[in-house]
Amino acid sequence: MNITILSGALAAEPRITELPGGTLVHNFELVARAGETRHVVPIAWHDPVRPPKLAQGDEVIVVGVVRRRWFRAGGASQSRTEVLASAVGRPGSKGAERALASAVGELSESGSFG
Repeated sequence: MNITILSGALAAEPRITELPGGTLVHNFELVARAGETRHVVPIAWHDPVRPPKLAQGDEVIVVGVVRRRWFRAGGASQSRTEVLASAVGRPGSKGAERALASAVGELSESGSFG
């Protein structure tokens, strides 16, 4: 099962790009802390229904899946590991609470949790 839940602060303003098919992708980096260790995690959020206005330093919760994406750059194959977000919200928001409840429900149904 591939479910990721992250909490942290935005490292910079989100970048919004439009793919050739019309999909809007919100890209940002999340700074998550585990004790003294600081992890910067790239996030891609495709076609969010009601994205919150986010700015550098905002605390957010991200629910999604880890994926490795391959692409060609400079004539060579390269890869990038990122989190493909299904939901992003501020801690305590209804959106974040729904996303967390959904993720816990998926884990419970799979027998991997609880």
